[in-house]
Amino acid sequence: MSSTDQDAPESQAEPQTSTPQESPWVFWRGVLITLGVALGIRQTVIEARYIPSGSMLPGLQLQDRLLVEKLSYRRRPPQRGEIVVFHAPHHFDPVLKANHQAGPLRCLLVNLPLVNLVPGLQEPACEAYIKRVVAVAGDRVVINPRGEVTVNGQRLNEPYVNNYCAVDEQGMSVCRTLNATVPPGHVLVLGDNRANSWDGRYWPGGAFLPETEIIGRAFWRFWPLGTAGDLNSRDPLKPQKPSSAGAQG
Repeated sequence: MSSTDQDAPESQAEPQTSTPQESPWVFWRGVLITLGVALGIRQTVIEARYIPSGSMLPGLQLQDRLLVEKLSYRRRPPQRGEIVVFHAPHHFDPVLKANHQAGPLRCLLVNLPLVNLVPGLQEPACEAYIKRVVAVAGDRVVINPRGEVTVNGQRLNEPYVNNYCAVDEQGMSVCRTLNATVPPGHVLVLGDNRANSWDGRYWPGGAFLPETEIIGRAFWRFWPLGTAGDLNSRDPLKPQKPSSAGAQG
């Protein structure tokens, strides 16, 4: 064997290795997982809502931001005095929903930020209302022309209402009255702005809200900061406990 054959190169050039590019799916998978978790929390635990109308004045102002929790009503029914967010009457009222049909997917899209600004996508059946529970299943409720409420023979103590319906010399009013018993599985909800609220008094298919249509309980105002805090949701049928300052031994 010749020396030429014996001589071998001491080293060879190492092969070039290219860094594999990350699949775009990795990024979008993270986005979808994050979005799914956020939507899951929003649908089942808690979400933020804003006040779009004046039906709850003066306690809740237009554009106030509230937190709505969705866990309480899984273990108990709504209680008097609680502020609830619920599907619009067009979603459950037998008269109104005849002309307003919307599937879950459309309503999901309608309620997504920015997407809900798309013209023509809005649908009344996908909207949400906010009112106060004034009577629960089994309550005998009477609402007079001023919008004052009596439950089981006792007048409700409602300090959050300061705009009742105007009445004439005969005691008549443009506001509707009610004298009925709340059926099982339902509640009666009214706006605090009693003279300017489209609530159970006016729904053509019946005055009472099915508990299954309630989205959640509004419990905290987080904006504006100057009025942030717990919402007044005590039972107006029960007397307030005297404060320690006014208690006598």
